[in-house]
Amino acid sequence: MRSHKVTRGINRAPHRSLFRASGFHPEELNRPLVGVVNSANEIVPGHVHLDSIAEAVKTGIRINGGTPIEFSTIAICDGIAMNHSGMHYSLASREVVADSIELMVEAHCFDALVFITNCDKITPGMMMAAARLRLPSILVSGGPMLAGVQNGVKIDLSSVFEGVGAVQSGRISEEKLADMENKACPGCGSCAGMFTANSMNCMAEALGLALPGNGTIPAVSADRIQLAKEAGIRIMDLLTEGIGADKILVNEAFDNALAVDMALGCSTNTLLHLTALAHECGFSLNLNRVNEISRCTPQLCLLSPAGPDRIEDLGRAGGVTAVIGELLKAELLNPDLLTVTGKTIAENASEAAVADRSVIRSVEEPYRPQGGLAVLFCNLSPEGAVVKQGAVSSSMQNFTGPARVFESEESAVQAINDGHITKGCVVVIRYEGPRGGPGMREMLAPTSVLAGMGLDDKVALITDGRFSGATKGASIGHVSPEAAAGGAIGLVEDGDLISIDLPGHTLELKVSKDELQKRRENWQAPEPKINHGYLKRYARQVSSAGSGAVLDEK
Repeated sequence: MRSHKVTRGINRAPHRSLFRASGFHPEELNRPLVGVVNSANEIVPGHVHLDSIAEAVKTGIRINGGTPIEFSTIAICDGIAMNHSGMHYSLASREVVADSIELMVEAHCFDALVFITNCDKITPGMMMAAARLRLPSILVSGGPMLAGVQNGVKIDLSSVFEGVGAVQSGRISEEKLADMENKACPGCGSCAGMFTANSMNCMAEALGLALPGNGTIPAVSADRIQLAKEAGIRIMDLLTEGIGADKILVNEAFDNALAVDMALGCSTNTLLHLTALAHECGFSLNLNRVNEISRCTPQLCLLSPAGPDRIEDLGRAGGVTAVIGELLKAELLNPDLLTVTGKTIAENASEAAVADRSVIRSVEEPYRPQGGLAVLFCNLSPEGAVVKQGAVSSSMQNFTGPARVFESEESAVQAINDGHITKGCVVVIRYEGPRGGPGMREMLAPTSVLAGMGLDDKVALITDGRFSGATKGASIGHVSPEAAAGGAIGLVEDGDLISIDLPGHTLELKVSKDELQKRRENWQAPEPKINHGYLKRYARQVSSAGSGAVLDEK
């Protein structure tokens, strides 16, 4: 046991004395020490209840002969950080989450780990730590929020963001928006749609790093507490069986995760985080592989923001396990990969059944014949750009329009609010990438305002930043290389034609090579928007979105 380094032998008498000072009984030190990583805090709705999840996990660990030791890490709420300077810090926090866990675990010699998480950057940050540490690990989410209801219609956080645009365009009253604001988020949990938090918690299931039900059991359900206890029990079995995270996070598991991603219609941010996780595992996730998997994997679910169903509906219909079962029937997944249950992914899904075909369709009758995401290449994004094609209207699948260029999210939102964006154009927001942002801000505000104004099927938006999982419409993010790194998006001028071909996976700037070269010769990188503190160091080290926006060790 790793923990023997701090609990056994005459030389560890000082260490045991410190454990005693913390209240540990000698018998507890004779058992394996299991780190319980808890990201609870009092500001993030997905995390305000995680102390109860942690207590359930610790109960399970004690039931099966371990000693749980809880420690904390940070968590940022993307919704609260949205559309102001706070969003610069969101993606950058992912690396802090992973690094802080590594520091605690290596310094204190834990034998195994249970990660208690829920929201956008915390879940991938914790999975990155699990991959880096290679210890027996299970991820437990706090579960999704229930949908709100307004006048008999389900609503969620994205409804409120879109409501802002609807008020500004005169489509709804301020009184209706206020009513929506009060009803959209009825309680704790990760926001109710297939946004980034729920996408990544579902990805943890698909990768095999979480127990079945992790992504879909509602935060307020007693089943969520039962799942947490089971995770605590199961982590001790993984330790006994010698199954570390490296035995689960194998290369083929990422193909499985991508296929489930495509079937569910997950957030574009999953590609950013899966790429970073693969990097921690020691291999690369080729973005061309994403398109290959998308071509042969149909979209079986149409979850908010693409459709009316929420995560609670997916859970009621059979959850991620039922979706996996459908894909296994069509031989679209590797069935033999190990999961934290100690069983293969096929064994976990052997009794899965779809309870509602309006929520989870069959492979033969999908919502879309191809997956929910696509990666676009060409001269504007030679290293790739990502779009949630399952949330793009048919009229925007092929689209060409003149560019309207903005150097920041704020200037674009101002132009949209002032009515300066008209149908048929392509809004370009640049210098919002990992380095140029810095921090690669999510752009839910401009896309939601466009949707609220009824322009989401008439205007395209591209950026070297990224989008919330709640974004819908022809919103193309992660354009790589980013503008601050000399990418072509930094050379676009107002009026340039930009062509989007989602079926053909291309994003083309209709400007000659000679003209682009002239512009490049006159291009100069702007001064950093934030040039102090953590983000100053982050901007110097961070890689492109196409590489997962990981910190470059070189």
